[in-house]
Formats: sequence, C-alpha cells, structure tokens
Amino acid sequence: FLVHHPEALFDQPVESTVLDPDNPYVLAPHLCAAASEIPLTEEDLELFGPAAADLLPQLEAAKLLRRRTTAWHWTRRERAADLTDIRGEGGSPVQIVEAGTGRLLGTVDSGSAHTTVHEGAVHLHQGRTYLVKHLDLEDSVALVEEANPPYSTVARDTTSISVLETDIEVPWGDGRLCYGSVEVTNQVVSFLRRRVITGEVLGESKLDLPPRTLRTRAAWWTVTEDQLDAARISPEILGGALHAAEHASIGMLPLFATCDRWDIGGVSIPLHPDTLLPTVFVYDGHPGGAGFAERAFHTARAWLIATRQAIASCECEAGCPSCIQSPKCGNGNEPLHKRGAVRLLTELLRGAPEG
Repeated sequence: FLVHHPEALFDQPVESTVLDPDNPYVLAPHLCAAASEIPLTEEDLELFGPAAADLLPQLEAAKLLRRRTTAWHWTRRERAADLTDIRGEGGSPVQIVEAGTGRLLGTVDSGSAHTTVHEGAVHLHQGRTYLVKHLDLEDSVALVEEANPPYSTVARDTTSISVLETDIEVPWGDGRLCYGSVEVTNQVVSFLRRRVITGEVLGESKLDLPPRTLRTRAAWWTVTEDQLDAARISPEILGGALHAAEHASIGMLPLFATCDRWDIGGVSIPLHPDTLLPTVFVYDGHPGGAGFAERAFHTARAWLIATRQAIASCECEAGCPSCIQSPKCGNGNEPLHKRGAVRLLTELLRGAPEG
C-alpha cells in the first residue's frame, strides 16, 4: 500500500502512540512492581492515574500487596516484575525445550503457544528446524526434536465473539459503528502441512486443545440489507466480502495506531447474534484492551477509506497478500471476495459522517 500511496507515509503528521493506562491487566502488575521497589503511598497513586486506587483492594484480596500504616508493600518472594510479560498478552511464557538434551531454545507467550508450538508443529530456531513432540500446557513446556521435514505447518482455528457492552454507537448511513467490550473465544482445532517449495497441502491433522477466552475492547461496524442490495452483495458472496474487508482493515490499522497486525484480531460474521446484522469486528489482542480498537473507532472514516483504496488499487485478480489475504488467518484465507469487499466498503463509506 505504501509503495502505491507514498503520501500516506510522507504527508502524515507524527504517528499516534496508543495505550490504555487504566487497563487493569496492565496497571495491576505495574503497581506490584512499583511496591516491590519502594512501598506505595497515597501520594504515589497520583502517578498511576485515577484507576489505581480502585485496584489496590483487589491486589490486597489476592494477597499480592499488604497495607501497613500509610503504604502498600509487596508480599511475595518472587520478583513482582515477572507478573508482566512484555512480549505477549500475559500468562506464563511457554518454554521450548530440546527433548534429547534439555536445552532451552527459547520461549513463546502463552497466547501464541496454541498456534506455534502445538504437537506436530514445525518450529524454526536460529536457522534450525524442529518438530514439536509434546506441548504441556499445565507446566508451560513444549518439547521439540531437531528434524528436517519437507513441509511447514499452519494452525487452523475457530473464533467466536460476543458483545458484552457497547460504550459508543454512531450511525453510518443505515449501518452502525460501535466501540465497546467484547469476549473472544478462540480454539485451535487442527493444522495443515504445506510443502515448502510449492505450498501444496499435504494433509490436515486434528488437535485437541482447550478454547481460550479473551475479554478485550473492539470496534465493529454493521451493514443492513438495503446497503447490501445497493452494493450488489448476494448471500453467496457476503461471507467472502466481509472476510476480505476484515483482513484488509486489520492490515491497514497500523497506519493509524502504532501497532502490529499481530497485536489485533478480527471476526466477520454474516449474521451476528448480538447485532442481528452482518458485522465486522476488529479487537485488541490483549486482555482488557490496548487502545488500538479505540483508535480505530475514532479514525474509522480515514481508516476504512485507506482500507478500500488498498483493495481497489491492488492489481491482483482475486486477492493476494498485498490486499485481502492474511498470514494469520485461521481459516486458510477462505472465503474471500475482493470485488465484493470494495463494493461493500464503498457503500458503507457513503453514509460515513464527516471528520
């Protein structure tokens, strides 16, 4: 996109750094880390924002902090800083261990373990290839053996999303643009083996992994039947058009919020049970939210205009990694409908408010 639209890079102001300092999943570990260095006082709480005072009773109840006279003290022997995983979405990092030697090769965050180090996965480390023989989620260990298979592996998953609370809702023509709290349930159900040279699918293996639940923040938009008719979106291509628009919008959001596409996720559904309409969700991939979806909501018009331009200006026939295909799609980039996505976004933007 930037190659064909250099003005998006050179004509823009300094990019916006986005974060949510009141997110309890972020703030609580920082309060603990601060208290472990020097006891926290009432005066110190002003440095952590208005949400800090409400979190302290919860940290006391969890026996992480204890109040003595005028300050809160860290109660554990382990380092409070270890409560925060700066590489991922929290939880204990999964250690990748070579089975024959016990050598630690590295770690992955718990949120990525299901897709990257499941049993049978091909794992690359410093130019060497390993096969995952066993993933122990309880002990957070993946055992691997060096191998040289002629294939790579790609995890396939299912994702559902439910709306917990809508904080803001604005009309976009007949449709709606919303921002609020959601619960995302994801389960890795299988993986594909693809030949390295050609990408040919050699087979699919089922996996028995538990579902994971994430409560986070999301921006979402709906379209009505009249909008679908105006965009000439038939029921046969609706799923592919929504899916393509979802992928492209995730790929374009880093232009408007300082994030990586791996920091955010998306779900598109032809008929969502909470909105009762075709809906596209884009959500923060971090518990409690990280501010990216909020930024998406507030820049929605410019964001979706850029999304439409990225798809429409791509020279491919039916979709490629430069426009609507995603490297992280758990459905193997199916179904996708490029032209349908362009028409859908055109109609959606026709009703978008200015500014």
